[in-house]
Amino acid sequence: MWNRLEQIEKRYKELEEQIATPEIASDPKQLQKLAQERAGIESIVTQYREHQATARSLEETKAMLSDKLDEEMKTLVKQEIEKLESQLDQQVQELRLSLLPKDNNDKKDIIMEIRAGTGGDEAGLFAADLFRMYSRYAQSKGWTIDIINASESGIGGFKEIIFEVKGEGAFSRFKYERGGHRVQRVPVTESSGRIHTSTATVAVLPQAEEVELAINPNDLRIDIYHSGGAGGQNVNKVATAVRITHLPSGMVVICQDERSQLKNRMKAMAVLRARLLDIERRKQEEQIMQQRRSQVGTGERAEKIRTYNFPQDRVTDHRIGLSLRNLPRIMEGDLDHLIDTLATSEQTKQLQEQLA
Repeated sequence: MWNRLEQIEKRYKELEEQIATPEIASDPKQLQKLAQERAGIESIVTQYREHQATARSLEETKAMLSDKLDEEMKTLVKQEIEKLESQLDQQVQELRLSLLPKDNNDKKDIIMEIRAGTGGDEAGLFAADLFRMYSRYAQSKGWTIDIINASESGIGGFKEIIFEVKGEGAFSRFKYERGGHRVQRVPVTESSGRIHTSTATVAVLPQAEEVELAINPNDLRIDIYHSGGAGGQNVNKVATAVRITHLPSGMVVICQDERSQLKNRMKAMAVLRARLLDIERRKQEEQIMQQRRSQVGTGERAEKIRTYNFPQDRVTDHRIGLSLRNLPRIMEGDLDHLIDTLATSEQTKQLQEQLA
């Protein structure tokens, strides 16, 4: 670890020297490239230098014990040594975390797909509750929600809803929501007060850039038709709804939320691109990480990751065995504690693997 940190600091000094040269200063593209690289390692270098300063202070303080000190001063020096040793341990932990592999998708916008599972109308209502929960959470972060396509059930739920979340860091937080969600509660349609169990699945896909995935136009069949809503509402006089079929995979994407055919087509392509990239990512994970099945990293949609138990006012995340009370507050989008705990658990596992 220390050799790696020394190399990072050395590279940081090289970048500072290069950026200061007239040749680089007069080349905006090269300047931006080097500045971005420097920014990417600046926090690690700052942490490393703080650690070095603390280590020096600790050595200097320890050296004071060899001098002739009275008991009161010795006690003060020993207290300072304990404080610096604790600080040093904390800095080492933070440095280890800073060196963990970064997920290149963390800063990306995302496409989320929520689908009702088992449970009939109640599953559709649960899917709608999840969408509302995620919408509230996104709003609390200053991110924007944009619906791509929604298939409503008869009593105000969703059979399926697909939407974008735009905002830096969206994937880094929502990626922990991938998987199967289960709800246990008395449905509004239940007259006898019996508790039902229903499910919904959540997929979280990082937005894929065009350069990341080349799609052959000949592999696509694009159909344009009139969009419609419940009861014939919102039916356009001009055909604007778009259905794109990816012929090699048979994947179908529909978008009819926008009144513009072009916007619907762009959104549908974004969903298709994200899904195809997700398939490639899963193939790579299967090949490279077959021996390691991360609790939160694979995002298999069939996995039951969380249970929302309304009668007991409890939400349980099964990946880390965490149970929390105040379920209504969580359903209003208060997800930070859950997500922070999941992120910490994942970092701890990565650290253990790194040390092993």
